[in-house]
Formats: sequence, structure tokens, C-alpha cells
Amino acid sequence: MPDPSPLALPTRFDGDPDRVALVIPGVGYSPARPLLHFACAVLVQRGWTVQELWWQVPHDFPQLTVDDRIAWVERQVGGAVAAEGEACRLLVGKSLGSLACGIAADRRMAAAWLTPVLTLDQVARSLRRSEAPTLLVGGSADKLWDRQVAGSVGHEVLEVPSADHSLELADDPVGSVGVLRQVVSRLDRFVGSLEI
Repeated sequence: MPDPSPLALPTRFDGDPDRVALVIPGVGYSPARPLLHFACAVLVQRGWTVQELWWQVPHDFPQLTVDDRIAWVERQVGGAVAAEGEACRLLVGKSLGSLACGIAADRRMAAAWLTPVLTLDQVARSLRRSEAPTLLVGGSADKLWDRQVAGSVGHEVLEVPSADHSLELADDPVGSVGVLRQVVSRLDRFVGSLEI
């Protein structure tokens, strides 16, 4: 088998084989984007094995029902979790990835959800029944974030004032870098607090 292309991005970072974290993208927010890139860096620095999940959302995805969208995400994430077995202990997901929060609840897995889709009742219900440590991060200017839901599900919450769905500040790239620092610092504390 030929060596992989030197230009290919790694999708797996080996650390402790008994602590695997799955990094889950959003619709158009890949693991190469800042929030997930630095989430991966935090996990690697703390000794985790990290498996990035990359996906191509089906072209007809916007026409699917909410239940079908959740089922599609759960198939992608469930397959990746199953491939890791009992070693998979943490999910870190962006936006669409949060539709897999039912998997975290069912398997009692820790999770960090960056801009979770809190406007969906199914997501809120799954978060409420999740007993494992969970961090929710969202921005007050994100239409898919719901402050009341975030505060009612019993998990750690970081809400960034004026941040949008990318956890950025409109027309303020320097301020957006400050938000990124705040989010990554909170994620680092969360991951460090896990007794796994």
C-alpha cells in the first residue's frame, strides 16, 4: 500500500489508547476550522487519542425531517464510536454534531457541544437525560442557541455575549480571536476536570 499523500491532513492523533475523543463537525464547519482545530489540540496536549470525523452532508439534507437528520448524524457518529469500542469516552461536537447528544446520553459519555442546536426539542431532551459531564458553549447572537434551555439541562454552560453561530463577533476579527481564546480555555478546564 502506498504511503499517504504528504499533503493529506491527519484525522487521528494517537495518545492514550484507553481515552479516545471523537471530534464531530458541523454542516460546513470541519475539524480544520478554529474551534475544532484547537479542541483537538487541547485533547492531544492532555494525552487523549483523538479521532476527527469528517463528513459530506447529503445534498438533500435540508429537505430531510428533523428525525431523519438526527438519524443520519447518529449513524455517522455511532459508527465512529463503535469503531473505537469502550475506549471512546468523550464527544466534542460543533452544531450539527450535537444531534448526536442522544448517543452521549445513552452511553453515559462525557461531551462538549460547541454551538449545540438547542432550538430542537430532541436535543434538549437528550441533554436533560445525560448524566455524564457535559459542557455547552454558545453565543447570545446565535439563533440556534437558547439561553433558557442551556440553563435548564443541568450542565456546565459558557455563553459568549454577542457571539454568533461560529462563536465569532460580527465585524470584529480581533475580538473574535479573544472569544476563541475564552472558549478554548474553558474547554481545556473541562477536559482537565474529567476523571476518565
